Amino acid sequence: MQQEHFDVLIVGAGLSGVGAGYHLQTKCPTKSYVILEGRDCIGGTWDLFRYPGIRSDSDMFTLGYSFKPWTDPKAIADGPQILNYVRETASENGIEKHIRFRHRVKRAAWSTPDARWTIEAERITGEGATELVRFTCNFLFMCSGYYKYEAGYMPEFKGVADFAGRIVHPQKWTEDIDYAGKRVVVIGSGATAVTLVPALAEKAAQVTMLQRSPTYVVSRPAQDPVANRLRGNLPTRLAYHVIRWRNVMWGMFFFQLSRRRPAKVKDLILKGVQMALGPDYDVATHFTPRYNPWDQRLCLVPDGDLFKAIREKRAAVMTNEIDTFTRDGIRLKDGSELAADIIVTATGLVLQVVGGLEVSVDGRAVDFAKTLTYKGMMYADVPNMASAFGYTNASWTLKCDLTCEYVCRLINYMDRHNFRQCMPHNDDPDITAQPSLDFTSGYVQRSVAKMPKQGSKRPWRLYQNYALDIVSLRFGRIDDGVMQYS
Repeated sequence: MQQEHFDVLIVGAGLSGVGAGYHLQTKCPTKSYVILEGRDCIGGTWDLFRYPGIRSDSDMFTLGYSFKPWTDPKAIADGPQILNYVRETASENGIEKHIRFRHRVKRAAWSTPDARWTIEAERITGEGATELVRFTCNFLFMCSGYYKYEAGYMPEFKGVADFAGRIVHPQKWTEDIDYAGKRVVVIGSGATAVTLVPALAEKAAQVTMLQRSPTYVVSRPAQDPVANRLRGNLPTRLAYHVIRWRNVMWGMFFFQLSRRRPAKVKDLILKGVQMALGPDYDVATHFTPRYNPWDQRLCLVPDGDLFKAIREKRAAVMTNEIDTFTRDGIRLKDGSELAADIIVTATGLVLQVVGGLEVSVDGRAVDFAKTLTYKGMMYADVPNMASAFGYTNASWTLKCDLTCEYVCRLINYMDRHNFRQCMPHNDDPDITAQPSLDFTSGYVQRSVAKMPKQGSKRPWRLYQNYALDIVSLRFGRIDDGVMQYS
């Protein structure tokens, strides 16, 4: 079998993978690289998700790349705008020519004597037909996200087969779904559900968000007037970075306040919801969660679109548990029935590590569930491999940009010292393993046992703090006594 060799192999051509390509060719210009993408286009999440209203729940000044200013007036962008931004980045910087589409990476095996990875991928050659192709690389950079693309999470509901209408998971939304004039029930209360409901309500006869328990929902203007004024008075790049830092600092302040004074923040959020929905709306039942703010990710609604749809009676929220699906809808635990023509199961994602890749080091299979993460991006005793993984409490790209910068620093350091291998290794007996994610969200709790662990102190500890990570990843020592070189 023929195989090609590259200095760096990137898996995934979404937001992270395109960013990785840019950083690599800018900071390590002598290195050859390839991006393997399982699908047939650029965009990752922003191409996969096609459901109505798809948008970011982070502002684009922090979700955008550090090197490419976001110039659209809308700070909370929709999916097609973000997809266009990612593709424009790839096109402007010649990253497209490095991408191999329809290459699903399946296995990665490291050989210490050769100091290289051997990657096996399935190349899709036609309708259902594939062939196995092989690559080798010195450094493997996983930019494949954190969830399974093939299917979202679907609980086992009773009576699903009895329902006469259509059931669809947002991850599998297709353009032929006609909801105009229909009764739609959206099961869920997370970011996807609060995005879908107001978008569906524009055409549907009635939309009901059916939730087992509420989520914290905050409204924010889709356009940032201060940012737009700044951009009118400052050079584009300078304005972008000023706004970016303002948003980062505000986000960090709000997160820390939520941790230190949860009751105060809870009261502020709920007062905002009550103001948006009116004094008679039952906020206690439908918008007051059982947990504290930022124990799960907050849901953002631009310009209060969800609240507007509820006020105008085009949408409603029902807080109850499902007994069974019926022919005409859903029967709830209290015996009441919810009529539906279409049921949308916005019930979450299925998390997976390194894109479900089978990884081995010198013939030993790597069990990521038992592996410590180093600086939130590399894995103990796994050489020359990093993963781009964003923040849970801030924009994804903030951490991915820093990760890319660090990987480039690492590669250049190894070149300067003629090292072929770098591997984080823990020698400290006092470090204890802890879950890598401390969210109580269902999609996290279902998968946290399979995820890599964080350590009890740095550099194994995940701080979810952009300012600390800048110090550690942009300016911290590459040779820190934990990373082993050979």
